[in-house]
Amino acid sequence: MLAKVKSFALIGLNGVPVEVEADINRGMTSYELVGLPDAAVKESRERVNSAILNSRMHFPVNRLTVNLAPADIKKEGSHYDLPIALAILKASEQLLGCNTDDIVMLGELALDGSIRPVSGVLPALISAKKQGYTRFIIPFANANEAAYIDGIQAYALRSLSEAVDFVTGRAAFEPVAVKSFSSALKNSRYGTDMALVKGQVVAKRALEIAVAGGHNILLSGPPGAGKTMLARCIPTIMPDLTFEEALEVTQIHSVAGDLGGEGIISLRPFRTPHHTATTASLCGGGNVRIRPGEISKAHKGVLFLDELPEYSRSALESLRQPLEDKVITVTRAGGAVTFPADFMLCASMNPCPCGNYGSSYKQCTCTPAQIRRYRAKISGPLLDRIDLQVEVDSVKYEELAAEEGGESSAEVKKRVERARAIQRERFGGPYTNANMGEGQIKKFCRLSPECEGILRGAFERLALSARARSRIIKVARTIADLDFSAEIKPEHILEATSYRNFDVKE
Repeated sequence: MLAKVKSFALIGLNGVPVEVEADINRGMTSYELVGLPDAAVKESRERVNSAILNSRMHFPVNRLTVNLAPADIKKEGSHYDLPIALAILKASEQLLGCNTDDIVMLGELALDGSIRPVSGVLPALISAKKQGYTRFIIPFANANEAAYIDGIQAYALRSLSEAVDFVTGRAAFEPVAVKSFSSALKNSRYGTDMALVKGQVVAKRALEIAVAGGHNILLSGPPGAGKTMLARCIPTIMPDLTFEEALEVTQIHSVAGDLGGEGIISLRPFRTPHHTATTASLCGGGNVRIRPGEISKAHKGVLFLDELPEYSRSALESLRQPLEDKVITVTRAGGAVTFPADFMLCASMNPCPCGNYGSSYKQCTCTPAQIRRYRAKISGPLLDRIDLQVEVDSVKYEELAAEEGGESSAEVKKRVERARAIQRERFGGPYTNANMGEGQIKKFCRLSPECEGILRGAFERLALSARARSRIIKVARTIADLDFSAEIKPEHILEATSYRNFDVKE
């Protein structure tokens, strides 16, 4: 007898329907699994066999063929266990009176028949919904992922026996209740605040500008100056995630398999990979399934690279394309997958090998040649893509011991949100000044003759590239937005130019 059950395959964040067919015929006992399965899918035979037997049902002893269609798509992962088991039970006539035509099933089976959680449930459900499917069977541990998708009926079940009872109508189960994103957002908290940062007035101002316009920023200063603490404050002054943004971020982390128990990510991601991170770990990849890397996991949040010159040259150069395009395409032998990568880059570094070059309090012991070699680890094209390059000096003891703190993150966040609102109105969507193209720069960033003269002088004196000139204009536009100024004024251009410290120093 032939039986069919629906499941879904994931290619990046996009789901493709997979029909699981099971056919039982007379002949010598055998089990054939076809349809381009990977090793995890091939191993499903033993899991499915034990799960069926331990659920007090029988595994057929005839000639059994299982096909995963379409056969030209690689089937990866363990989430095919549940649909394979139900297809086999249906083909062996153990599920009389069941109708599984409109139900999509995902789940890994344990040997005792329980259903284990799998990665990628959220993007699979979203893709399936777009293609007209509304009923799903998923692992109980993945229930929170389905709770934020309206318009579907997702049944979170604990075991193969429950799945059998559900499809045969022997027992009634309630679908996962829909949750409100506002409640998850309300309970979100960051562990730091701008008010805890002592001194560093210039750096905090630069962070505000960077977040307001979506600009990338580099903090350069001696060890212990507070660069890491400043970077960790960035998400606290960023606007809250919208529900649509949260779903995008959650899909990425769901595919990566590192989604928490809440089922949705309500805080801006803050990813800080170690400087020994490989290019593949940053960009994404994998021998079996192409998974997102740190660049994609930082989508709609912050990618913080501490001690920037310590990263490998290839890892740093891999940032150039996603910084421009806001997506990253990972190409491997098995195919190419495109992941979103709209993140804010924050990097930090020492100004020289000893860390004291330019310090007001300590003497630098490095030679000019050592400083040049150290800074040469960061290529010019990458530096061009970092809009604000800020020096962070050591904090005085009086500032550290002061009882009064600076502005809180909530106060700075209000100004950032006002500036972002101006940009939404300007561009007619959720875009920032950092994303402006040359056409938009000409339209929205007209410079007066005085501003043009200041910029021309900086361009010639610092030997800036065309990209650096555009980025100075974008930063000046953001500073003007923070000042509620419709026009870019000379003081805005001057301040934006002052954040090109690496163009100034030899």
